[in-house]
Amino acid sequence: MVHEQTEGAARGAAWKNPSTAPERAPRILVADDQREMRTLIRKMLVRRGYEVMEAADGPALVRVLIEGLTADESRAPDLIITDVRMPGFTGLEVLARLRREQWDTPVILITAFGDAKLHGEAERLGAACVLDKPFELETLRNAVEAALSVARG
Repeated sequence: MVHEQTEGAARGAAWKNPSTAPERAPRILVADDQREMRTLIRKMLVRRGYEVMEAADGPALVRVLIEGLTADESRAPDLIITDVRMPGFTGLEVLARLRREQWDTPVILITAFGDAKLHGEAERLGAACVLDKPFELETLRNAVEAALSVARG
């Protein structure tokens, strides 16, 4: 299942002057097979003004990425937050594939199984960071802001 949410995005959209409309909110894709974790992260991000898309497993994550890249108006995420262990594809497998395809979108990995080997592999593949569960939402918020600021240059 893929879920997308923005608060108030459609309210009054037809009345805004495009030349004075604010820049689009960063789009963040959150992938985790635990619904509660996705919901918690989504709510925090939406409150911060981000546009959030969700994926419930590895195949849904890949599907959202492909749809985003092939849409008429680019729907590709500006940042990906993904669990490492998910059904179908792991977050590391998706990260490795993105890097092989030369896609440099920042990726934040979250995991309940973070050991030195996983952290090393994530660093080698260019993950923005790895957060070990449980983590404070403030820590994730800081990681999101840092990753997006680096991506913007």
